[in-house]
Amino acid sequence: MSHDYADFVPRQSFQPTLALSPDGRTVAYSGNAGGSFELWTVPVSGGAARRVAGFAEQTVRQVAWAPNGKSLVFTADYQGDEQYRIYRTGLNGDDIVELVPGPDCQRVIPAAPFDATGRYLIYSANDRDIAVQDLLVRDLTDGSERRVVPARGVAFEPVGISPDGRWLLAAGFRSNTDIAAYLVDLADPSSEPVCVTAAYGRGLFDPGPWAADSSAFYLLTDMGREFVAVGRYSVEDGRLDLVAQCEWDVECVDVRGETLAWTVNDSGCSILHGRRGDRDIEFPAMPRGVINALALAPEGDRAVVLIDTAARPAEIAVVDAATGLRYLTDTRPVALRQVEPVEPEVVVYPSADGRQVHALLYRPDGDGPHPVVLSIHGGPEAQERPRYMRAGLYQYLLDRGIAVLAPNIAGSTGYGAAYQRLVYRDWGGADLLDLDHTVRYVQGVAHLDADRIAVMGASYGGFAALSCLARLPYRFAAGVSICGPTNLVTLAQNPPPTWKSFISIVLGDPEADAALLGERSPVTYADQITAPLFVLQGARDPRVPQAESDQLVERLRSRGVDVRYDVFPDEGHGFSNKANELHAYGEIGEFMARHLLRDLKAPQVTEASALR
Repeated sequence: MSHDYADFVPRQSFQPTLALSPDGRTVAYSGNAGGSFELWTVPVSGGAARRVAGFAEQTVRQVAWAPNGKSLVFTADYQGDEQYRIYRTGLNGDDIVELVPGPDCQRVIPAAPFDATGRYLIYSANDRDIAVQDLLVRDLTDGSERRVVPARGVAFEPVGISPDGRWLLAAGFRSNTDIAAYLVDLADPSSEPVCVTAAYGRGLFDPGPWAADSSAFYLLTDMGREFVAVGRYSVEDGRLDLVAQCEWDVECVDVRGETLAWTVNDSGCSILHGRRGDRDIEFPAMPRGVINALALAPEGDRAVVLIDTAARPAEIAVVDAATGLRYLTDTRPVALRQVEPVEPEVVVYPSADGRQVHALLYRPDGDGPHPVVLSIHGGPEAQERPRYMRAGLYQYLLDRGIAVLAPNIAGSTGYGAAYQRLVYRDWGGADLLDLDHTVRYVQGVAHLDADRIAVMGASYGGFAALSCLARLPYRFAAGVSICGPTNLVTLAQNPPPTWKSFISIVLGDPEADAALLGERSPVTYADQITAPLFVLQGARDPRVPQAESDQLVERLRSRGVDVRYDVFPDEGHGFSNKANELHAYGEIGEFMARHLLRDLKAPQVTEASALR
């Protein structure tokens, strides 16, 4: 029985945010069951979900409860423009008010944005200077604010106020691998923010939840390690101790009373751990997938998670140490009730400079040889993991007999800090070498057809896909770029204002590094692109402006290359509108099928040559 792409589409998707009510009875989240991402709640005991609030053409991004449990706050932006506003609503969606009026800017709230009394709201914003993310404490009783300005090159992200109301905790962000913890003394109106982790050097010191007695806070850190661990920082004496560590990265961490819970990224799969005092909590084994959000219940032996697997779309679930895992949502589409979804296998193959590349290989039924889509994750600091990818696109391709190979090339997270930093100021270098070896791996696998390879990616992945088409010595069957950068010079010149310092560290300086950035840009090699190409772009994209795609499409069309170009006027970086997303992925699926499921026996370069 054949299926259309729509048969694989989940009933709804979620933003990566969960908020558990103070009494532990209700979960608030952002879901798009109604077509756009809105604020919803669902009882922890089970039952029907209820829409609370939302706006036409706006996306609810972050969600949090007021301390008394009688209202919710959330952020939302318009058509993906990333200009977030902060709202409060009653539990029935009544009395929606904007808590922080003013011009458009990036207002960001943490998971716990209030003090214990609910009087003070903390957030960050770039309203004073569009290039700087300040920290603000707003008194909701009179609307007055205290502003904390970061040092040059640092962007503040609020984390939480200590339970006793004394300290404001914030993250000072320079890059994804350079984050420090800052404390502000709220009892002293003139106090300056203090970087309390400076004594331990530069690196990852990403602050998280407070201990219940305000004596310490927990953080994620790679202090002296390749992999991220959970640390505990004592406010009284400045001591930082590692309290949970292993040979994989710790990701989510939460605290309730004496209970600490955390997730470990073990070969791409999330493992949930817990500890109360000196006793470990034995949570049940999780499905093979990824926990995108975690919230501990007040009693500490239950947690609510947002879990995503290759075989089942993202769901909200309760994990109970005594009774196991129970889903609160069911997003499974029609096709998953009729066919067996494909789980990926982990494959490892050699690359340049002695590196090993870990990848996920999804193999269709049958002996093959199967055509292959190389799917490259965004980021670049991200990881391909066993998720229900691209609203069911992977499973649709597999149902059509097309294999998917998703590599974690240089710059990917999950394999240690040194591996992650390989892509810094080297886009199109070590990462492209790894993609070259990925093609060589395909050539050596009997059930994969090396004469029918397409390449696809979004954001950085779109850049990498275009780099493959432009610079690798292979004849690809097709390519897809979703909001992918094409010119690294113009990308570095026009980042979101608060990203300037970050871009300089991770990508490069548009003036000092102009020669290298130009050399690594796909548009420089546009004349080498011959494969049919599908480019998708949001007109309101603040990260990768439409001009990035325009300039490449114009060059290719002038040469008569087969290019389809779809611009979405009401989208930013990626898709926030469900109808747009499903239309885009459905068209990508048909594009791939059209170019891969035909007798393509074009000459194939099998001997490596220097990268262009």
